Amino acid sequence: QVELVESGGGLVQAGGSLRLSCVASGRMFDVYKMGWFRQAPGKDREFVATITQAGEGTDYADSVKGRFAISRDSAKKTVYLQMNSLKPEDTAIYYCAAFSYGHGNYSYWGQGTQVTVSS
Repeated sequence: QVELVESGGGLVQAGGSLRLSCVASGRMFDVYKMGWFRQAPGKDREFVATITQAGEGTDYADSVKGRFAISRDSAKKTVYLQMNSLKPEDTAIYYCAAFSYGHGNYSYWGQGTQVTVSS
């Protein structure tokens, strides 16, 4: 079991940057692959980025490659999403999630943090 709390969202102009943080509670942070997802108004939630347990492997949605970077700090039980060159289409609620290999899916989700990019 893990609880996730996101922070770092806000309002930024196009071309700007934000760094999202997701702090996990519980003792088993290192066993989880972690991911970031987002949901824009009127759209389905979509995958943004993921990082393996040890942080050696990452993957990104095509729409954010080269602009976003996911990382994790096991000592702080935190996963980050550095977002650069933001575009208005990046506007969404961003969610952090932990992948449960027992369940075979992202079983644990944070409450989300709003990111708004103005043109």
